Amino acid sequence: MSFRRRTVPLAWLQLSKERLRFVVALLGVAFAVILVSMQVGFRAAMYRSAVRYHESLVYDLAMISPKTPFIGFPSSFSRRRLYQALGAAGVADVTPVYLRQAFWKNPWRHNSRNILVLAFDPTHDVLALPGVREHLRELERPDVALFDAASREEYGPVATTVRATGPLTAEVNDRRITIVGLFTLGTSFGVDGSLVTSDLNYQRLFPDRPPGFVDLGLIHLEKGADPEDVRQRLADTLESDVQLLTPREFVAREVGYWGSTTPIGYVFGFGAVMGLIVGGVIVYQILFSDVSEHLSEYATLKAIGYTNRDLSLVVLREAMILAVLGFAPGMLVTLLLYRVTAEATRLPLEMSLAQAAGVLLMTLAMCAASALMALRKVRATDPAEVFR
Repeated sequence: MSFRRRTVPLAWLQLSKERLRFVVALLGVAFAVILVSMQVGFRAAMYRSAVRYHESLVYDLAMISPKTPFIGFPSSFSRRRLYQALGAAGVADVTPVYLRQAFWKNPWRHNSRNILVLAFDPTHDVLALPGVREHLRELERPDVALFDAASREEYGPVATTVRATGPLTAEVNDRRITIVGLFTLGTSFGVDGSLVTSDLNYQRLFPDRPPGFVDLGLIHLEKGADPEDVRQRLADTLESDVQLLTPREFVAREVGYWGSTTPIGYVFGFGAVMGLIVGGVIVYQILFSDVSEHLSEYATLKAIGYTNRDLSLVVLREAMILAVLGFAPGMLVTLLLYRVTAEATRLPLEMSLAQAAGVLLMTLAMCAASALMALRKVRATDPAEVFR
């Protein structure tokens, strides 16, 4: 029992004896924590930002084209499908929504940049965002729009100007429009900025767009109607050129596109794995060197009664000490990088408790795996051979 009570301080003494090596090991663990945390954060931000419109629109069922890859690049379908759905039992109302990338001309630098335009009938309150509902009546006027105040800076100081001096005139698709208000949504990996306008103003911005086609249909059900029952009835009657989704399925479809269809999700996952491998190699080298340089000490401990299990616990606890002490500075640096990156990209980079706990568990597992590899030399140590 006395041997086991000394394993924790012994592990600490083993690590702290060589201070330079100890610091290098902590830096290696901290680097792995930073790399893994950044990849995890980017991946989470990708998913959260991709579904901002999905979670802000008001609907019970969404109608889209099966060919639509993601909301920022939709495929159109006939508006007649929405009118067909309006005649189904349990459907109270439908709202056509139009989405398309336009060219925004920076009023200050006069360079052009893509911007997502979302449009709908302003008599329908279907976008639950502060700033949109307050300006719905204004959107009924010709050539007006609302600008996303959380858009990237490349569009110019639009939000600052509107707050300071009021409506701003700009060019979208070579047509002069007036920014009469602001809303706050944010960017994503597919959208750098957004405008909200009316369906009629949308036709003015895109005159070549056939008016009989829509990009997204919002279906509103009667009170008490079961969304699954209504969807099944609609699916049995509508053509296969449209797909009906509940809000949860609509979000899951977008997340699935960015997570598995595009290479971005794979890249972030691969980056996290590489961070763990790099950190694991550094920890393994430190622990292996420690074991190699103290074989006689380990042999002495074996000779006086320590078992392989006792010695294994010493090395494992060394690894756990490295994991915990390296995690703390790594997480602090990560939070700083999150803040800087979020300000530069306008992406929702946040470290939740669940994400931090996940990174800590991965760090512990990384260090434990390195320790298990280094333990092979300890287990093979024979006191008789060492002292011969």
